[in-house]
Amino acid sequence: GQSIGRFFVDLSCQRLKRLADEIARRHPQARSLWIPGGLQAVAADGTRFAAEATISQAETQGEVFYTLILRNVNERVEAEQKIHSLKAETDYLRATISSLAGFEIVGQSAALKAVLEDVDQVAVTDTTTLILGETGTGKELIARTIHQRSRRANRPLITINCAAIPAALMESEFFGHEKGAFTGATQRREGRFALADQGTIFLDEIGELSLDLQAKLLRVLQEGEFAPVGSSQPRKVDVRVIAATNRRLDHAVEEGKFRADLYYRLNVFPIQLPPLRDRREDIAPLAIVFAKTFAQRMGRRLEPLSEECQHRLTAYSWPGNVRELQNVIERAVITSYDGRLNLDKALPDGVTIRSGTAPARPTPQKLSGAILQVHELQQLERANIQRALETTGWRVAGKNGAAELLGINPSTLNSRIRALNIQKKLSMG
Repeated sequence: GQSIGRFFVDLSCQRLKRLADEIARRHPQARSLWIPGGLQAVAADGTRFAAEATISQAETQGEVFYTLILRNVNERVEAEQKIHSLKAETDYLRATISSLAGFEIVGQSAALKAVLEDVDQVAVTDTTTLILGETGTGKELIARTIHQRSRRANRPLITINCAAIPAALMESEFFGHEKGAFTGATQRREGRFALADQGTIFLDEIGELSLDLQAKLLRVLQEGEFAPVGSSQPRKVDVRVIAATNRRLDHAVEEGKFRADLYYRLNVFPIQLPPLRDRREDIAPLAIVFAKTFAQRMGRRLEPLSEECQHRLTAYSWPGNVRELQNVIERAVITSYDGRLNLDKALPDGVTIRSGTAPARPTPQKLSGAILQVHELQQLERANIQRALETTGWRVAGKNGAAELLGINPSTLNSRIRALNIQKKLSMG
């Protein structure tokens, strides 16, 4: 004599009533219905559980009866969610591995060796690392190298490009969300920090984070915990953080666009990557590796990189750094003919040099229209740095230091001083 409504949430009770009416309109021998899921039932202690059911109708002596058989499917639903989560994690990791496969750190320049020394020193620790450098200098490749040389190498390396994800979705990407946390959240989802547990997370373009999310990231760095969107329960996580940016975060702090406390948390061990123009001796070796890789992928045979090609590649300033070089070589392989790279098609207009001839040494007044060889560029750079150092009394950093006069980072200037073997002349007597 009691209503069964108390055993269901309102929406499920209304659904059952509609289904009972539907059964009543069926043929007498087909008055049963399988409900595969979507019901929320209430147990005697008030807890809710997901249910599937069978509902059927029968008549006895002119009286109508309904039979409802419920099955608790909570465990099955949770198992399906875990399978879905694991599949999503596996797909993400496969995509990450695929995007990075085939390329390695190449070069023997002093500037690159200095970077790799820093990598070796910090990789064996769990220290938060900040990788600085212009766009295309290989920040993600350095982050991957740090991870591979760390004790976490057998755990995931999860990458987030902070500039590529809409601000409204960033918190969910970082920390995940609970089912129903916002419109469209139809199921629970793990965030990138959860996927990176016991491993490493690489936050590329960290300077693009909103101030609100910066505060939540700071909590993860300080406390080692976060709360998914829609949950009040904190979750512990053990993650090594590597961040990267092509922006001057110290300037962003001064402008109020980046939290000072987060900046100092990230800037424990900074690594400054040199632009490709500061490691020109690495251009030809990089081009050779890229050409070989792309030729194999495309099933093409190429001749060894000629001296003319190497001169042309080295003469260019590479504002897009290693990434631009990679793209140029890929275009040159695609348009190659007779086994030779087609740099005429791939290089930007104006980067030319005739085979078998060396450009005349230009005067300073004609530098803007000249194409210089590598040794000439190095001589000019060496003389320019020497003048800056002499002007500032050999003070590299700080206000009115040589780095400020040259418009470069002090660590980059120190790398160039070592690479070009610039030494202060001692006066005698």
